[in-house]
Amino acid sequence: MFRAAVATCGILPEFSLFSTMPESFGQMTNALFPSGWQAPAMSSARRWILVLLLFVAALINYLDRATISVALPRISGDLLLGPTAKGVLLSAFFWSYALMQVPIGWLADRVSLRWLYAGSFALWSLACGLTGFSGSLGVLILLRVVLGVGESIYLPGSVKFVSLAFSPTERGLPTAIFDSGVRAGLAIGAPLVAWLVSRRGWRNMFMLVGFTALVWVLPWILSFPSRLNLAGQERRPDAPARTARKPMTFNRNLLGASLGFFCFGYYNYLLVTWLPDYLVEVRHLTILKAGFLAAIPYITWAAAEIAGGWASDRMVRLNWNETRVRKGMITLGFATGLMLIPAALVGNLTASIVLLAGGSLVGLSSPNLLVVFQACAPEEEVGMWMGFGNFIGNIGGVLSPFITGLLISKTGSFVPGFALAPIILVAGLLAYWFIVGELKPPKTAT
Repeated sequence: MFRAAVATCGILPEFSLFSTMPESFGQMTNALFPSGWQAPAMSSARRWILVLLLFVAALINYLDRATISVALPRISGDLLLGPTAKGVLLSAFFWSYALMQVPIGWLADRVSLRWLYAGSFALWSLACGLTGFSGSLGVLILLRVVLGVGESIYLPGSVKFVSLAFSPTERGLPTAIFDSGVRAGLAIGAPLVAWLVSRRGWRNMFMLVGFTALVWVLPWILSFPSRLNLAGQERRPDAPARTARKPMTFNRNLLGASLGFFCFGYYNYLLVTWLPDYLVEVRHLTILKAGFLAAIPYITWAAAEIAGGWASDRMVRLNWNETRVRKGMITLGFATGLMLIPAALVGNLTASIVLLAGGSLVGLSSPNLLVVFQACAPEEEVGMWMGFGNFIGNIGGVLSPFITGLLISKTGSFVPGFALAPIILVAGLLAYWFIVGELKPPKTAT
């Protein structure tokens, strides 16, 4: 009823964004990659090789993000950082990462992902490696901002690739596979970074992790086809015919999916940024043991993500209604996030880890959240839609570590911050059920 009222009243009209993008650049990219040009069909084997490379990129991406969280106790000791300063440092990455989402999504729709992704990957790896030379909070913040610029390609670029290389009924699994690299990076990163910090110090850790990752660029460039298009792949029957490029349209599906992604981002980045420090400060673990135990929720999330993507694709291929399937899996995943509240309250370490793992079953929703953007966006705007959605989602990424740090400073406890995140997450279901309509491109959405 609310959704119908919103549509009837015209509260969420469609309007144009980014109509002022430089015409000369658009003309240049259209000349290089004309919309009517059709590439030879890409082999199935190559598609999956590239998905695996995106998995590795996601793993490295989040391993690089995890470095600051795991090393934070040592960094804060060396640089004498308090809870508020730590919160600012943890959130600095998201300032640039969030702001770059729409521009990088716009580029992903227009230029070769082969070179755009390779250049962005090299930038973020260099920023991570150079962090080892930091001597002050200001330099650390600057390099985290540069890291955010480089890593901004991750979701818009990866989702754009999947939308080009896979049919609508296939997208859940490849999306789940590449995005599970996020949790693999956190799971591997937490113990690996903890071990490197304890053995080599936090400065050497950053140099090793950042500079060695650059080897990924070569297989990506060699494996990626020089041009990529939808040729040879199934088009969804309800997709409107492709037309000349136009400014991005903003509609209720984009708004609803983005608001829901904000709530997901707030919850997600609480675990990404504060979990290792929580285990050290509250559960009184060594940094090495905290790194290993933090891997349990991350691994659980990755496994849930693969299961959620595979199961949803399976049901859609069996002719279940895609909208109900995707929204249902999102609902199930979000509901499990409530286990984070008792995880922070129980006194027993084992019970807390089990509940943290239960709260990581939110991963069931992850691939379906991304497929919502792919299903609702026009084919030529997938990168920009995902960029806009991730921009809104990462506002949650900026707020979550900062607000949690403030709550810890004010209350002396992690409980309020850990209780707020799942409440915000569950509230996000309102956006998916009452604002997002059918999972169809704008011209056919109802």
